[in-house]
Amino acid sequence: MKPYSILFVCMGNICRSPTAHGVFQHKINALGFPHAITVDSAGTHNYHPNSPPDGRSQKHAAQRGYDLSDLRARQIQDADFEAFDLILAMDWDNLKLLQAECPPEHISKLRRLTEFCSIHDSEVVPDPYYGGPGGFDQVLDLVEDACSGLLRHVMVQIQ
Repeated sequence: MKPYSILFVCMGNICRSPTAHGVFQHKINALGFPHAITVDSAGTHNYHPNSPPDGRSQKHAAQRGYDLSDLRARQIQDADFEAFDLILAMDWDNLKLLQAECPPEHISKLRRLTEFCSIHDSEVVPDPYYGGPGGFDQVLDLVEDACSGLLRHVMVQIQ
């Protein structure tokens, strides 16, 4: 059986989407499902090809027990729309960019990550890049909440 696959997407793939990638990977590893669910992240823009996540993202994630150090930035590719079962944008702008590039037969795979939040009421995961340290904690709060809801959703899909 093919693993259920999820792609997290933000603009540059160095803050929000690798954070979601690392948090969700941590959750599925803890449950013993690393072979049933695959995870990746990408950016709508090719600003930081093959770069590690932003140091601030790594620092704040590490403080909560998540290791992002092995992740590398990449831009979304046409093949991703077919390859992934679910493609989750961090905000409306990136969702619109994905919708503009996505073949019509795969458009139903596109959603916002925050649709899976159950504690926080936020339509988007805001970009922390130009802000202070509080923005990276807010990203983690939203991502942890959304990833818990996403995990419940995915477990239904794979059973």
